[in-house]
Amino acid sequence: MRKLLVLALVGLAAQLVDGSLGMAYGLTSSTLLLVAGVAPATASASVHLAEIGTTLAAGVAHWRFGNVDWRVVARIAVPGAIGAFAGATVLSAISTASAAPWMAGILFTLGAYLLVRFSRPLRANPGAGRLRGRFLSPLGLVAGFVDATGGGGWGPVATPALLVSGRLEPRKVIGSVDTAEFMVAGAASVGFLIGLGTEGFLLPTVAALLIGGLIAAPLAAWLVRIVPAQLLGAAIGGVIVLTNARTLIRAAELDGPARPTLYLLLVVGWLAALVLAVRALRRTRRARAAAAAPIAAPSPTVVEPPAAPVPTSAAPRPAADTARVGLTAAGTPAVR
Repeated sequence: MRKLLVLALVGLAAQLVDGSLGMAYGLTSSTLLLVAGVAPATASASVHLAEIGTTLAAGVAHWRFGNVDWRVVARIAVPGAIGAFAGATVLSAISTASAAPWMAGILFTLGAYLLVRFSRPLRANPGAGRLRGRFLSPLGLVAGFVDATGGGGWGPVATPALLVSGRLEPRKVIGSVDTAEFMVAGAASVGFLIGLGTEGFLLPTVAALLIGGLIAAPLAAWLVRIVPAQLLGAAIGGVIVLTNARTLIRAAELDGPARPTLYLLLVVGWLAALVLAVRALRRTRRARAAAAAPIAAPSPTVVEPPAAPVPTSAAPRPAADTARVGLTAAGTPAVR
């Protein structure tokens, strides 16, 4: 019972991360299942079966909050499902001993990618126009295959690619990727069912992950607007790197001082990524604040009209007037 409660909390935390970043539900859940000693194919199969429910709930929540571009979903979901089915078939055919380092290597690479990605400012290319099918279809195919073989990877592959394109606002990128993942998870589950049978799914684990994810899905769709993705991405990337490094180090049979040295280097790299993420977040916020600040309009210059000339007694009279003026005998002027 305690283990199921822990798994439910894992599902809740993983869905909060996934709903806020558009990635890392499968990475987080699969990594923790591998650490617990679950076989790679079984871990990926169980996570994807749970994702059928969590992605459905997340898609509905994102749709209610207006975070979904259905045109993008339609063009990325079907190729993603094809790639996921192929990846599940490949992973089911690999032995557990061979699959563990393979899966850990994929997860480690994706975790390192998250560290690098979120330690820099999240900038988008200001391209114009719509996302085309010739870009979305191959992206979905690759992301789906990596997702099934690595136990996660749909979001880390698809979300950054759509963000960098700059043709879709971030909240719609996350909502569309999460919604399309419903078909990806379903296709992967069918592939694992064919390759492993019903024994390949840990149903209590699936139920616990599903319950936690269903609770977190609506909250995550709301948090996507307020949670700083910069820090969350760097934090979860470091966790994924450290946990999967453990499997890779064991597979490489490294002993002696090499093991603690590698762990130390990874921790230092994680801390450095967090510091860079904080600095990038501050720079981004300062830039947004400066762009949003109103520009003070210059005060209009008031030009005073020139003063009218004041006539003086010394001013000369016109010649015509002088000619018509004379003096009388009494000395007073007289007009002729």
